[in-house]
Amino acid sequence: MRVRTLAVGLLVGGLALTACGKEGSPGETAPPPSQDVAADVKVDGSPTFDKMKKAGKVVIGVKEDQPGLGFKDPTTGKYSGFDIEIANLVAAKLGFKPEQIEYKAVASAGREAAIANGNVDYYVGTYTINAKRKEQISFAGPYFTAGQDLLVRKDDTAITSKDTLKGKKVCSVTGSTPIQRVREQALTDQIVELQNYSQCVTQLDQKLVDAVTTDDAILKGYAAQEPDKFKVVGKTFSSEPYGIGLPKDDKALKDKVTSILQTALDDGTWQKIYENTLGKSGSPATKPTLDKS
Repeated sequence: MRVRTLAVGLLVGGLALTACGKEGSPGETAPPPSQDVAADVKVDGSPTFDKMKKAGKVVIGVKEDQPGLGFKDPTTGKYSGFDIEIANLVAAKLGFKPEQIEYKAVASAGREAAIANGNVDYYVGTYTINAKRKEQISFAGPYFTAGQDLLVRKDDTAITSKDTLKGKKVCSVTGSTPIQRVREQALTDQIVELQNYSQCVTQLDQKLVDAVTTDDAILKGYAAQEPDKFKVVGKTFSSEPYGIGLPKDDKALKDKVTSILQTALDDGTWQKIYENTLGKSGSPATKPTLDKS
């Protein structure tokens, strides 16, 4: 199977970046309405915002290897996906133009340090909110609630939930939480561990495995690439609230970003972003409820 990128057709047109190493062009499908860049934004009491304004740019921590969420096209260097568009939305509403946005790919293990050390101004990349992380940083959100799910072939009618995995061959990434959960819950004894999810999806396409498991948001990205081949079962069995990672003591910025997210949920912008990215998997969106504490 050729895993195609989602660089085409998934970007919010008005937020597509054109500078070198930044964002690309609108795609073939109709994008949601562009987001106007807010003018004369003030976030009183936010040292992070003051730093961004002084630098004349915003540095956003992202993922670059998750189709449909945060993905960097190896050919063009352009980023696309749901998380990227949420990151762009926040940047625009903070008053930054597309050419003032810089992406910095940060692996999961380095996220807290990147935020705490000021290497990124905020982070948007399948970042689950939990108590341990809150000891080092703060979160705005959740802007999406994912859950562990299953990706299967489009014509598969046998696998309808985790409880139908007995005797089925299930693939996930070595050492991942999803594969640990499969073992702990004894969902199947036929487990295949590979280095990355694209390898699992290739084996699914070749009928070497029966299902791929990880967060449904990631699986929706793969389903959106090949909607005629794959589908997400749609029966999650964990809860993974994704938040925007922010410096721990910057309450002013947290409150501002929370307000931006709430407006996007209320005015339909969030829905449009979803439909043009993860929504291409055919799986409907479930709007999150923001934590405003």
